[in-house]
Amino acid sequence: MNSYPISTLTIGQTDYYQKTITAEDIESFSRISGDNNPLHLDDAAAIQARFKGRLAHGVLVAGLTSKVLGTQLPGVGTIYLGQQLKFVKPVYVGDTIRAVVTVAEINVDKNIVKLTTQSFNQDQQLVIEGVATVMPPKIAVVNI
Repeated sequence: MNSYPISTLTIGQTDYYQKTITAEDIESFSRISGDNNPLHLDDAAAIQARFKGRLAHGVLVAGLTSKVLGTQLPGVGTIYLGQQLKFVKPVYVGDTIRAVVTVAEINVDKNIVKLTTQSFNQDQQLVIEGVATVMPPKIAVVNI
């Protein structure tokens, strides 16, 4: 795990997390969130709705960004203030998603950082894009 204080961040600094979405991930998220839409849990329903199989919840996939922000960049001690999202393409069971964050704006006086957020599938297709607003740590968090 990392912890980058605002004073050490630079525009363009980037990091990522990659994960393959499993049926178990989708089922667990459905139980936790209460979103049991058949598009996420039933292949036949998803196919009838013009998709080629079960879809991952968009917010589940977007949550991979939270892993980057909270443990990598800016990392431990970061407070997530907001997120704008655009869901571009569906994510299916078995897709490998790379969630990428890039420092776009730094406001040292307010201790606020904006980062672009992009998630790509295994074919390098953009599936989600957005902007995260965070409050990074003012000093590095140690002993992690």
